[in-house]
Amino acid sequence: MTLLNIAEICPATGTLGPGQRFVIWVQGCCFRCQDCISPDWIPQKQATLVDPLKLADYILSIPGTEGLTVSGGEPMLQAAALSELFADLRQRRNLSIMCYTGFTLQQLQAKSDPSINQVLALIDVLIDGQYIPELNDNKGWRGSSNQVIHFFTPRHLSEASLFTEQKRDVEIHLRNDSALMVGVPPHNLSPHFKQAVDISCQSSCVRSR
Repeated sequence: MTLLNIAEICPATGTLGPGQRFVIWVQGCCFRCQDCISPDWIPQKQATLVDPLKLADYILSIPGTEGLTVSGGEPMLQAAALSELFADLRQRRNLSIMCYTGFTLQQLQAKSDPSINQVLALIDVLIDGQYIPELNDNKGWRGSSNQVIHFFTPRHLSEASLFTEQKRDVEIHLRNDSALMVGVPPHNLSPHFKQAVDISCQSSCVRSR
C-alpha cells in the first residue's frame, strides 16, 4: 500500500465536473505554471498522508456522490496511490472518475509507467496540459484552451460541451479559520470578493483549483 499525500479535499461540489463530485487535491507539483491558482500545493512536501482504501470508504460514505475529481498539485506524481484508490472504487461502485494533469497524454504514455497506465485505464476523463494564462478563454472545466479533454469512456460524451464551453462557476466553502474556493475561477471573479471572503474568515488562505 502507498499512502496518498493530500493537500485538500471537498466532499461535495458541483463545480469540477458533471454531477455531485468528491474532489481531491494532491500535494506536490513538478510544474510552476504562470499564475498558478494553487501555489501552496506546488511544494513536494508531506501534507496529509491518507490510506487510499480508507479514503475510498470515506468517498463512498458521502450521500449523493456521483463522481470523483482529482487535481492538485500534480496527480500523476502519485499515480501508484491513486491507482489503488481508483481500483478499489471501481470494484465497489461505478463512480465517474475525472483527473487533471499538467502532462500531456503523449508524455504520460511515453513514460511507460505501470502505475500511470493503470490510472489512465481506470478514469473516464483526463484533462491534460499545463495552464497557460494567455489561452484562458474563460469557459468550461479546463483552465486554458491548450488543455485537451480526453474521454476514455463514453460516460460523459453527451456532456462534452460542458467541459469546454459552459459558463464557469465556483463555490466557497467556509471553514473555521479559512475558506476553500472550488472550481475553475472565471475572469470576473472580483479581487474584492476574494478580499471579502478573507476578511469574513479572518484568514488569507483562499485556496482554489
